[in-house]
Amino acid sequence: MIIRAKTKDLFEGKSISEKQRQNSKFNLFELESGKTELRSYPRRIVLELTNACNLSCVMCGRNAVDFSLTRFSMENFYALEPLFDIVEEVTLMGWGEPTVHPNFEEMLKILDNHSVRKYFCTNGMRLNKIKDAIFNYNVDVFAVSVDGATTKTNSQIRRGSDILKINSYLKEIVLKKNRKSLKYPYINYVFCAMKQNLDELPDLVNMAADVGLDEVKVVFLTAFDQSLASQTLYGEEEKVREVFKKTEERAQKYEILLKLPYITSSDPAGNALHRDCFVAYRDFYLGSDGYVRPCMSTSQKFFKFDKYRKFFDMWNSEEFKKHRKSVNTPNMPNSCKNCYQSSHCNWNNKKSYIQIKEDFAPDWKR
Repeated sequence: MIIRAKTKDLFEGKSISEKQRQNSKFNLFELESGKTELRSYPRRIVLELTNACNLSCVMCGRNAVDFSLTRFSMENFYALEPLFDIVEEVTLMGWGEPTVHPNFEEMLKILDNHSVRKYFCTNGMRLNKIKDAIFNYNVDVFAVSVDGATTKTNSQIRRGSDILKINSYLKEIVLKKNRKSLKYPYINYVFCAMKQNLDELPDLVNMAADVGLDEVKVVFLTAFDQSLASQTLYGEEEKVREVFKKTEERAQKYEILLKLPYITSSDPAGNALHRDCFVAYRDFYLGSDGYVRPCMSTSQKFFKFDKYRKFFDMWNSEEFKKHRKSVNTPNMPNSCKNCYQSSHCNWNNKKSYIQIKEDFAPDWKR
């Protein structure tokens, strides 16, 4: 099956409570009604655990900015705990590698005391250290970033990554999942497509099938640095279409779910600066520096999280209300005009592929 990235809905894993279902239903109603002050809670809380990483990927925006290392506060995590039986999902991801946070497993344990679904995205190099926690604390879904179907290509792009080790860890996890007759964790590869690795995408589907994964998700490279501008796939529609067709055939053969971005000139967003964005209705995003932001793909900060402030005072702050009102209008924030968030950007726009000299990343100074 071929699908596109979700813009309103979330991953449907284990059953959630009636309280969660009712909140999600109400949230969708308010979203579709265009409310700016919400009576519903978000459906997802996204926590950037750190901006530190154990890899040095060539395309990562961290390489194009100067920043101070930050780490998510456990006090803020505890302050959000009352919401873990109301929202659908808590996602642990951001600019850094979440599994290097010293309290990563503790967070999973706390989340498992609640009915919320648990998701994280990782580069996979520490899966051997957290594989027991994945089952002990019933992780619903996680994604592993790989950028090649060969050791050479993947390690050239994801410097410090070892695809053979990652796949060996994944096979252990899948084997344990099958032995226990579990449906979850649902596991997928995330692949950042660029000229250097595009031809390996069909073989990545073969690799996913061999490992026993459920899905391959593809995003296009966004270049934040002049050195990578020539690697973007803007203007390469014919080549992309050819490779995507081969990849779709492999996915159908091996029954792997394939999530693809729209090819340039075929994005239904047309001439818009981005597809309609609902993140500020659906998600509450808190960065590792303690600042609330609209999403991870922006430099815009709303305010510093205050554990003593009532959640709805933050959720319906003037910053949130103004953003909900403007994000899908010509008066949207400047950072939204240059949207490169893979689920909401318009892949017809060159700006989605190239962000050189743009204000694309948060200021992480404490």
